[in-house]
Amino acid sequence: MRKVIELNEGWRFIREDAGLPAELPRDWERVNLPHTWNAVDGHDGKGDYYRGKCWYAKSFETPRQPLAGGRVYVEVLAAGQQAHVYVNGREVAYHEGGYSIFRADITDSCKGTGENLLAVACSNEDRSGVYPQAADFTFYGGLYRGVNLISVPSAHFDLDYFGGLGLQVTPKPCEGGASFEMESWVTGGDGDFTVAYSVLDAEGREVASAVRPVDSAKVTVHVPDAERWDMDNPYLYTVTATLQRRNEAYDQVRVRAGVRSFSCDPEKGFRINGAWTPLRGVSRHQDWLYRGNALTRKEHYEDARLIKELGANTIRLAHYQHAQDFYDACDEMGFAVWAEIPFISIMNPDPAAHRNCISQMKELIVQNYNHPSICFWGVSNEILIGGISERLVENHRELNALCREMDPSRLTTIAHVSMTPVDSPMHGITDVEGYNHYFGWYGGKMEDNGPCLDEFHRAHPEICLGLSEYGCEGIVTYHGPSPACKDYSEEYQALYHEHMAKVLEERPWIWASHVWNMFDFGCAARNEGGVAGRNNKGLVTMDRKTKKDSYYVYQAYWSKEPMIHLCGRRYAQRAGEDTEIKVYSNQPSVTLYLNGKPVGMKEGSRVFVFRVALEEGFNRITAAAGELRDSMTLEKVDVEPSVYVLPEVNERAEGVANWFRLAGDLDLKAPMEFPEGMYSVRDTMEDIAKCPEAMEAVSTAMKLATNMTIAPGKGMWDMVKSMSPEKMCRMAGSMLPDGFLESLNAKLIKIARE
Repeated sequence: MRKVIELNEGWRFIREDAGLPAELPRDWERVNLPHTWNAVDGHDGKGDYYRGKCWYAKSFETPRQPLAGGRVYVEVLAAGQQAHVYVNGREVAYHEGGYSIFRADITDSCKGTGENLLAVACSNEDRSGVYPQAADFTFYGGLYRGVNLISVPSAHFDLDYFGGLGLQVTPKPCEGGASFEMESWVTGGDGDFTVAYSVLDAEGREVASAVRPVDSAKVTVHVPDAERWDMDNPYLYTVTATLQRRNEAYDQVRVRAGVRSFSCDPEKGFRINGAWTPLRGVSRHQDWLYRGNALTRKEHYEDARLIKELGANTIRLAHYQHAQDFYDACDEMGFAVWAEIPFISIMNPDPAAHRNCISQMKELIVQNYNHPSICFWGVSNEILIGGISERLVENHRELNALCREMDPSRLTTIAHVSMTPVDSPMHGITDVEGYNHYFGWYGGKMEDNGPCLDEFHRAHPEICLGLSEYGCEGIVTYHGPSPACKDYSEEYQALYHEHMAKVLEERPWIWASHVWNMFDFGCAARNEGGVAGRNNKGLVTMDRKTKKDSYYVYQAYWSKEPMIHLCGRRYAQRAGEDTEIKVYSNQPSVTLYLNGKPVGMKEGSRVFVFRVALEEGFNRITAAAGELRDSMTLEKVDVEPSVYVLPEVNERAEGVANWFRLAGDLDLKAPMEFPEGMYSVRDTMEDIAKCPEAMEAVSTAMKLATNMTIAPGKGMWDMVKSMSPEKMCRMAGSMLPDGFLESLNAKLIKIARE
């Protein structure tokens, strides 16, 4: 029988390209796996993080093989982003892609007795042939999910095909129960071997079984009265495949499986097991504060628990393959999952890059086929940021066809960048689609979201439309009585999500929606809102310690458990004659008390707003709904603390006006002109960067307009370098005053190209 041996303890590590060691280096740092060398600098706000080649080394003993001809594999659960693996100085594997399992047969490289040296050269350097190329998150390096040895007999379930288990189970509801289609692949077996399948229910009782020869190990069994898996009842069966030779079991693998059917309709949304059920949930990145992506099973399950407590029934696992531990948690807790590959922002024309896309998609499907939580394979995210081409469209068609060929039981999907035209050839490729819209943050008003979705729905009544991303930054330091876009306050983030939750509730035909993001996450290139190195759009802070008020918006809308939440507890010192007190609850009425005295009772739905005149000093606020209670303490002050307002907020408001003053006596209403030989807003950022004067003009304008710094080779340059200022300003929409784009163009057309 196979033996799986964890190799997570006692590694040696060096954060430089020290070269292949001849023996275990005693002077390297001692580390345990999971480990990343970017646990701190990946999001510490210093504007950069180490991207290079680092080395890991560990000694191990060759597992004892009870039967002649046994094999030994090394299994790497993930290595960001490329890895060379060596055993006793011999290279046994090279893998490209930082998020999937890969293995190598190391039998012939191991010593018969004594210690072996395992060395891994891991790199998160930029490679033209490896995705992701450019994205709004940190590309952590390291052996961040662990390493195993797998010892198997000469005859065993296949370990060589894209990191899979060698067993694939497809349960399907049918009349009177469910059919379980089971197929396995065996290496080294002959006519003396058979595969015995067993299906156990959740209580461990066998409900079906079958035996097949290894050269035809595909079979369908019937499970009578099979229980369905869904988000409210994630019922799991266990399927075991045992490789037998006469009276002896040689190898065994098992998976958990769920019986469910699902579909999407453009007018009715998502349906599971015959019930129309709008998918409402969040996106998730896998990193924690000062741990990076080096998480244990405990942290993965804690993330899933927090999402379940929110009341969500779906998770978009962005933007890459996540850990098996998290998919397991989704199976157990009941989430409909969108799983995707890191084909994001920019397509590299290097043919090797497309081959890497294909490889990562095959790994995603093969390694995760048996998870009942996964309903959708995502082929790309915001890929038109880098522009469109016939090759790009064709690559998507090829990826979509690959998904359907490898797994016809699931649907394919795509996340479009907001500016993707309604008539784009990117529509109609995948089974269902989503848009990433940020109206009310990066451009436009929050009220634009609903009409934009409706407009696409009218234009394409045949397409199942989802909202794959939406959100805004919320930093728990910033507060105020008049929240506004780009003030980064906790209050504006909550107000935004109040609006969006209602937009979605009114549109059940939107098959799925995913808040961006469940948790704040690392993005070393960012510097916004006074918190550098991170994307702060999470409903929960990156350390998982604080649920922002926006978290409770969705709990009020989605949770089936009674809840009540008083907002603004971190807005603890307030000035003015009166103040707004907001309560979120899924109960029909809420009563508010000030210092033990009732202020009033309101009936309504989800959001309850009161005006209260605080007494001098400290005030006790209590909200009640039935047996539910929540309370907080507020202090009435003459002047609210200056820390509540990000200085850049006022500077930015003044900055746009300053831009017009800097523009001098330009006619801001003049028609746009594009004289030959001069720069303009239609040039790409990459072209503009060739001229320091032109780049300075654009950088100044974009900083004033969006509070984002754009500089060649820094931050998110790779994502924006192919865009033009005109395109970026169109995305910003109503955030920019009339004449802003015209004034920028007027400055640029005075600068000659060299």
